[in-house]
Amino acid sequence: MVYPRILDLPTQHSFFLFGPRGTGKSTLIELWMENLRREAKVTIQAIDLLDPRTEARYSLDPGLLKQEIEATPAGSQLWVVIDEVQKIPGLLDIAHWAIHKKKALFCLTGSSARKLKRGAANLLAGRAFDLRLHPLTSRELGSDFELEQALRFGSLPGLFSIQKDSDRERFLESYIQTYLREEIQLEQIVRNVTRFRRFLSFAGQINTQVLNFSKISEISGVDDKSVNRYFEILEDTLVGLLLEPLDRSIRARQTQKPKFYLFDTGVACQMREDFSGRLLQSTSLFGELFEQWVILECHRLRDYLETRDQFYYLRTKDNSEIDLIIDRRGIAPLLIEIKSSTRVADSDLRHLRSISKDMKHSRKLVISREPSARMTSDGIEILPLQVALQELYPPPAPASR
Repeated sequence: MVYPRILDLPTQHSFFLFGPRGTGKSTLIELWMENLRREAKVTIQAIDLLDPRTEARYSLDPGLLKQEIEATPAGSQLWVVIDEVQKIPGLLDIAHWAIHKKKALFCLTGSSARKLKRGAANLLAGRAFDLRLHPLTSRELGSDFELEQALRFGSLPGLFSIQKDSDRERFLESYIQTYLREEIQLEQIVRNVTRFRRFLSFAGQINTQVLNFSKISEISGVDDKSVNRYFEILEDTLVGLLLEPLDRSIRARQTQKPKFYLFDTGVACQMREDFSGRLLQSTSLFGELFEQWVILECHRLRDYLETRDQFYYLRTKDNSEIDLIIDRRGIAPLLIEIKSSTRVADSDLRHLRSISKDMKHSRKLVISREPSARMTSDGIEILPLQVALQELYPPPAPASR
């Protein structure tokens, strides 16, 4: 089944579309091209660099693209669609020329920004929007969304055509092996793939945790510099993200290190060697995955709705912690605690109450699995998961006709 995506792709401006493998970039682009052909007079040239023959052809001579653009008949808008553009960063030089000289438009997709950071991507600054595609959100899944299934297996689109849990596990294991082979080994990002493979298992175990490179190095046996570089690789290849600590001056603030989250809860489970395969609600792992899922969902909706929200967390010297702080321009920050319980106890609110004394004009929320919304006498809102997401990221109003 193909689920409708929230992300609205441009039809009159060039854009990058980045996202991890398997998030549905190719399917989305195919639908977008179909609509484009119906609604406008366009010429579309599609280049799939996942095809080895196509990649070899343009790798040997990126200038071929310029010749092909020069030969395009006049009279219609030219769109050039390049899938996995990071494989040949030199094509971005041609894109820069064609956008400026030929008024061509480009759709450039990729699963890794690593090569482009070292290449010519800066030549397109301001000439192409930067868009992100993520695994499916609960909003996109609609009635097919099931929280426990999402926590255990994640929401990569390919999973939703699979019926058996054992086959879903095989899918996720294959995903990880494909990542190692195609993103890491073939691109020669690391010399020792076996050591990086072991690191991935460790990354699954410290998912949702504060990064301490010295401690990780001591436990894993990998030197500090390699640990740092490996986490950069996960971030550059879009399978990991960092949640930074709040950097404003707050009494008793302690940590300056980011927290690490893998991009999908199912992948996170599959990476852990200590995970039995069963996810029980009463365990700390269930709570960690619930926290991860909420934070990832907020990231996804922020990107799709193109808000300017900045995300942080805060931990103080006395270990008071706020799981998520959403900083929005012009309004008080949102202090959010994430609790997987179906009944939030008063003792669960002590960190919000403590830290909010230093952020007196903030809005205080608890996102939980409680069945209905309520508010405490001192103004802390306790919201069910989907109610909270609707409050934080309401869907845009339908366009008027």
